[in-house]
Amino acid sequence: MFNIGTFGHYQSPYQPLFNCLISNFCIMKILVMIVFLVTLVSFQSKAQKDTTATIDLLGEMNKTAPEKIKLLPDKILFTQRIFWGEKGLMRTFDAFELTPEKRQKELKVRRTMLVAHQIMGMVTLGGMVAEGIVGAKLYNQQQNGTFDHNLKQTHEAIASVVNVTYFSTAALSLFAPPKMLNERKGYSSIKLHRGLAIIHLSAMIATNVLAGMLEGNPNLKPYHRAAAYTAFGAFAASMIVIKF
Repeated sequence: MFNIGTFGHYQSPYQPLFNCLISNFCIMKILVMIVFLVTLVSFQSKAQKDTTATIDLLGEMNKTAPEKIKLLPDKILFTQRIFWGEKGLMRTFDAFELTPEKRQKELKVRRTMLVAHQIMGMVTLGGMVAEGIVGAKLYNQQQNGTFDHNLKQTHEAIASVVNVTYFSTAALSLFAPPKMLNERKGYSSIKLHRGLAIIHLSAMIATNVLAGMLEGNPNLKPYHRAAAYTAFGAFAASMIVIKF
């Protein structure tokens, strides 16, 4: 993507970005390795728990009269209700008819989507780190009265990728089939994860809105930066609480 070579006295316009990334390469490498290891352990643990839960649910279904089987939790997200509720859009397809056997297939779809949700979350977090490094470099240049147009374009390109991965990550969770059982009362890491999701979603929207307003009002840069850092902090925290 970047041409970091030199030919004669020619210097690549991306050389400032390369120098910035090189200086932070070790930190990024350590972060990526830590995130990868935590994710690997989490997936293995989750796979074991999901297998046990599926067996337990099938056993309960076999012991319970068909008319007493509860196939949906009492409370589900409105996005899930639209597609997966008793009269949701997906219920119009025979493959997703609301029966015990087909609900078990839905749970496999849910598990696949949530695993993809975690993977995309890791990709998004890595993109946020890269965007923050480039954004900090650009911000410091502008504070010193200099401006690198190529660095600005790179920052915007990374921001576009992060937006795609971020909202794809959110969609994988919001539109996944609902789980089988109701949530337990009281504190849980899932509830904290969702609370942090509200924060980083709001901050992410604010970051994008403020980014579109910067051209006409450069005084908004500190607010744009604060919103971006809030989005990153809440997003990283939401991933940490779900792992531990």
